[in-house]
This record gives sequence, C-alpha cells and structure tokens, in this order.
Amino acid sequence: MESMENRGTEREESKGNKENKAETSPALPVSSQKKSGAGHWILTAVIAVCAFGGGILANHFSLDQEMRTLLNVKKRIQESYYEEVTDDEFYRVLFDAVNGELLDDYSGYMTAQEFAQTQVTAKGEQSGLGLVVSTQDKDGKAQMLVSRVCGNSPAESAGVREGEKIVGFGESETALTRSESFDDFSAFLGNYSAGEPFFVELQNGSTSRVVEMEKADYIESYVVYRTNDKAYGFSGANADELTEKGEPFSALHVDTAYIRLTQFNGNAANEFAKVMELFKTQNKKNLVLDLRGNGGGYMDILQEIASYFCKSSSEKKPVIAVADYGEKKESFQATGNYYHDYFQADSKICVLADENTASASECLIGCMSDYGALALENVCLFGEAENARTFGKGIMQSTYSLGLFSGDALKLTTAKICWPKSNRCIHGEGVTVQDGAKCAAKNPVQDEEIKAAISLLFA
Repeated sequence: MESMENRGTEREESKGNKENKAETSPALPVSSQKKSGAGHWILTAVIAVCAFGGGILANHFSLDQEMRTLLNVKKRIQESYYEEVTDDEFYRVLFDAVNGELLDDYSGYMTAQEFAQTQVTAKGEQSGLGLVVSTQDKDGKAQMLVSRVCGNSPAESAGVREGEKIVGFGESETALTRSESFDDFSAFLGNYSAGEPFFVELQNGSTSRVVEMEKADYIESYVVYRTNDKAYGFSGANADELTEKGEPFSALHVDTAYIRLTQFNGNAANEFAKVMELFKTQNKKNLVLDLRGNGGGYMDILQEIASYFCKSSSEKKPVIAVADYGEKKESFQATGNYYHDYFQADSKICVLADENTASASECLIGCMSDYGALALENVCLFGEAENARTFGKGIMQSTYSLGLFSGDALKLTTAKICWPKSNRCIHGEGVTVQDGAKCAAKNPVQDEEIKAAISLLFA
C-alpha cells in the first residue's frame, strides 16, 4: 500500500572517506648532510604511519560497544563459518530484522535498487500488464479477481474489466491452462518478455471470454471521468491526452459527474485539474468522487487536489493537513482555493470508500469534511455495516538518502497527520459508520457498488 509521504524532506548525504597510505623506501648510504635529510624523511613517514594507525584506533573506539561487538561477530563469521557469508548477505539480514522487528510497517531501509524503483513508480512509470488482483476469496480459496485495471496499461488496452476473474492462460486460444492460482499465473508470465503476445481467459459470472495480452512499459494514469452519456480517460505515451474512452454511467443524473482517483502518484494532480475543467465546461453541479482502493501517495499531489474542496475557507491557500512531529508541527497548504470556481451553492459532493482507502485519501476526506465540502453522511463505505470503515492510516513517512554515492535510503514514519480544523487523527480508526457514513454491500461485478452507493446517497 502506497504511503502518504512528504517529498520535500531533507536529504542526508555522507561523504566518501579517502584512505591515506604511507609508503617507505630502504635507506641508502649517503653523506652526513644527506643523512640528516633522510632522517627527517623517515621521521615524517613514522609520524604519518602513527597518525594513520591512531586514526583507525580512534575511529574504532568512537563506536559504541555494541557496534564493535557486531563488527567482531561479522569478522568471525566470515573467517570461520563453513560457508561463505558476503557483506551484502550479512547486512541484508540485519536490515530485514530492522524493517520487520524494530520499525512499523511503513518504515524501513531501502537498497539503492529499491529506492530507485520507488522514485520511478512515483512518476507513474510502470512495467507489466497493469492489473491489480485479489488472490483469495472470503473463504481463503485461491482466485484472481481483477480489482483494478491501471489506466493507460496493456490490460486496459486489451479490454480487461474490473470484477472479472482470470481463470486460464496460455500461448494460444486453444492451448489454455485452467488455473486460478496467482503463483501459476506469475510463473507463466515469467516466460514472456515485453511485446510477446499470450492469451488470458476471463470469467464474469457464467460467461467467459479470451483476450490477447502482452507486457509493456507504460505511464500509468490515475483519473477516470464519467457522466451519464460519456466517459473519459488519459492515453498516450505520457498518459497526458484526455480522450473519450470507457463506458458512460447511465445511472448518474444529468447534472452529476463521477471521478475515480486511484492514487496520489505520477501525473494525478494534472489529470484531476483537466477533468475538473471538463466538469466546469459541461456545467455539472454534483460530484461522486470514488476513492475505493486508493492507498494514498504523496503530499504535494494531495495539496493540489485538495485545492478544489476547501469550501468554507477564505484563505488563498488553506491548510489542508497538519503534521505533528511531537516537538513541532508543520502545516501543509493547498496550492489554491478553487471550490467556488467549480461548484454551485447547492452542489452535493459524495465519496465512495472502502477498507483500502488509506492515507492521503483519508486526509482528503478530512479536509473536505472540515471545510464543509463533504458531509460524512455523504460517504458510502462497503462491507458489513458494523465493521465498515476506511483503512485508518494517519501517519506520514519521510525518505532520507543515506549517501551521495551509495544510492540507498531510509524511509521513516516521522509524524501523525491531523485534519486541518478538527485536529482529528484517524490512525488506527479510519472513517466509519459511527461518523455517519452510509454502508452498502460489497459486489465485485463492475459498477454494481457504484449503483448501490448512488441509490443511497441521492435517495
């Protein structure tokens, strides 16, 4: 699950240490005058060697006892263990222990490769099919239920729909292996490189179909816009072309639009701005904002999107969240205040959310609620009424680079996140039916949850 992170954090860099080596030569028989010079040279060399050795000792004893013991343990293991243990293996185990036992689920050490991958993903750069699947049903039985099709992905281009199940795959339509095991599917995909076609069997209720697919690199889009007669999404090499695609949602009233925001990543803020312009151009009044499955993302993107929902604020850049670091607090401001440019006095905004609506999504709900753009009774949750809630992640992570040349990094939970006016932190709680939110039953069939929510929210 993507964390709510602050990308404006301090970068800590360590400089590489240069090792000084003292070199000596054998003394040659020279005149007394030259002996004096040679003696001075030898004395200088001895001083240099002593200084170097003293530096090593000083460095060693500057470490606390536990660190000296750790280095001694590492040395003994590498000298005496019956199998080779490399530096990378030794430290990987230590870092795994720190990540798993010492820190929370959102903090941890990242290798240079892992850190680089998070930076690429944050830009929306993806590789593969673009499918998010649920691998077990409520009884623990294996399945591959498509819960999200990533925007602008190969899966979207192939016409895969949410709510369908992957039940088979193979090299041709007539050579399919029937399986609902994600491990089997992953092993199958490992045999294919980008651009090599294969076939997937999809099932929706009692009907099934086979589609041709292939893996590819793509830029993910995060926003979908629908009305009762049109649907729009983002396409192109950079996922920046707003085009008509997808299916309209006929259950919407003519003055109501639907926006789905899947993550606060990549180009999501610009995508959101473009569909809000479409909302305005089409003279829509009401909005259904779908945050189901949105696990969050980055604070700077939240600051831009929240700018559309600060209804009661007269500030040009209202505070949309407060980070509580314990000894100090930091206010995050919206990049503007656009509510009255897009919504009318009697506009109604509703939000769809579930147990995977987390972090920045929950923070956006809090901002909308605190500034009166959203009444919590206009939130629809999905699940069993007494247990239905959003995820409940009200903490923020900051990432620190550990070295100028090493490329690795440390991500740490650094603050609680509080709603801007009520100062509420929903960590461990989430938004619940006790807050007044409505609840509808889960339904994996595409759009059925949205239909149920609309009937509740616009009754």
